[in-house]
Amino acid sequence: MEISLNRLLASRDQRWHRQQELLKEHPDETLLCLTVVMPGSVKRNRISIVVARAATETLRATFGESLTWMEERDLETGFEAYALTTLPMLEAKREACRIEEEHPLGRLFDLDVIDPTGVPVARAAIGAAPRRCLICGQEARYCMRNHTHSQEQLHARITEIVDDYVHGGL
Repeated sequence: MEISLNRLLASRDQRWHRQQELLKEHPDETLLCLTVVMPGSVKRNRISIVVARAATETLRATFGESLTWMEERDLETGFEAYALTTLPMLEAKREACRIEEEHPLGRLFDLDVIDPTGVPVARAAIGAAPRRCLICGQEARYCMRNHTHSQEQLHARITEIVDDYVHGGL
């Protein structure tokens, strides 16, 4: 199902409000927010479901007993999950970046650590390099801003990554 820009923006606004609620309710814990990287107007499909399942399993395994709570939302506007951990904010960010960099599907996970003011902690805060483009390896923000690659190229690369994961690289 295609999602309109207005609906996508409304879902981002709702996600921000949910983050604010969780930060207020749990000031002594670190908030994680997980979404799936899925360019274009279709946010929920076979690929996003595989990625979401892998992301939540990895999040639980990596953060282990430090996770105190987790909520998953499988929405037409895209999968999202919220989790609370007892790890300090920068330690949680290091773990989140490690997941994004080391898991075979990690480049398709958007795992944000939200600071107490509601702003995602930047990778630079822990000395991590910017995320790289799925296709060319340039800084991802550069390619996104300049529309360097077509939606078709991005979807083909994402499908390739997920198929390699599902089929074990065969």
